[in-house]
Amino acid sequence: MNIFDIVGRKNPLFEGDLKRHNDEINDLVRSNKFLVIGGAGSIGQAVTKQLFSRSAKLLHVVDLSENYLVELVRDLRSELGYKTKNFDTFSIDCGSKNFGDFMAAGQYDFVLNLSAMKHVRSENSAFSMLRMLETNVFNAISTYKFADLYGAKKYFCVSTDKAANPANFMGATKRAMEISLMRDCAETPVSGARFANVAFSNGSLLQGFEYRIQKSQPLSTPSDISRFFVSPDEAGIICLFAALLGERNEILFPHNNQEIQLHTFLKIAKSYIRSTGRQGVEFASEDEARCFMKSGDLNKYWPINVFKSDTVGEKPYEEFYTNKEELICNRFIDFASVKFVSDVTDERISNFKDKIYQVPLIEDNARDKFLHLIQDFVPTFRHISAEKFLNARM
Repeated sequence: MNIFDIVGRKNPLFEGDLKRHNDEINDLVRSNKFLVIGGAGSIGQAVTKQLFSRSAKLLHVVDLSENYLVELVRDLRSELGYKTKNFDTFSIDCGSKNFGDFMAAGQYDFVLNLSAMKHVRSENSAFSMLRMLETNVFNAISTYKFADLYGAKKYFCVSTDKAANPANFMGATKRAMEISLMRDCAETPVSGARFANVAFSNGSLLQGFEYRIQKSQPLSTPSDISRFFVSPDEAGIICLFAALLGERNEILFPHNNQEIQLHTFLKIAKSYIRSTGRQGVEFASEDEARCFMKSGDLNKYWPINVFKSDTVGEKPYEEFYTNKEELICNRFIDFASVKFVSDVTDERISNFKDKIYQVPLIEDNARDKFLHLIQDFVPTFRHISAEKFLNARM
């Protein structure tokens, strides 16, 4: 399967940048100690593999998922052996009260935070919204403080394209993270990365397509949502460059006018079905698509339920920066960046956090209160509301 054929691309990104900066990156990796938080997720594994393959001086990986960490180790050992000698994984919570002790013991030079709640669908209740705030904002602040306290040279935290003019709660939490970390008063420098959908990453739409075929189920996609996709390897490279070569308060993202083209989810769905040797057939209702699974020739055709987007937080297009951010595009070939410097105070961050925890989660309007609080903290947040959440769709 060729990922680029499916997502409407011809060539991989960043090859020229890798050739130009490879020696510099290798020297940095070999001479420094790294901690990767959230390193067992799809992007975290890709970043970890980049560091491991370049023989990091020390590489520790933290994640809540014990099983994903096991697979990460097996994958690295099977493909790369023992390139990084001082390597270990830890199934611990970066938001736990003991995490500061863990970071004190490691004395890491670079701390890369890849942990994230990334799904728009998780704003369906106040309970999941609070966890998203804790993961995407408050844990980022606390782990940055530990990195600063224990002498790290650099802190990197992954963001998202959805932080640029956020239209959903997830994007707003990542913008809140940028606002909270990228400040003039910060001692340890911070850099970040915004990027697009990662093809076949855990929980992604393309992985969902893969599962639907495996489970003999129809695909389902909106007709009016367009996105750009990067491969898992490209996602790892983006984070590697942003973490190691990104300057203070700099946010990197892909930038190549020939390769970066938006495609509708429907086009991607049809391309994926073609890659299996079949042709996609559109149906206007979920019931019709399910019925085709019983009556159609599935060796030649596969049903797709196609609908106009009608769910909360679905931004119709993708953007990596806003018109209020100055684009920097003379440092790399396939990267551009923006410098973002926040003037938010410690007091305002503390007040925001206090107000969040004062919201009673069992109240009917708790979700609305969270939306209002983050709107106040992130002025560019323009929420797209709708009657349905994504969990109400097939």
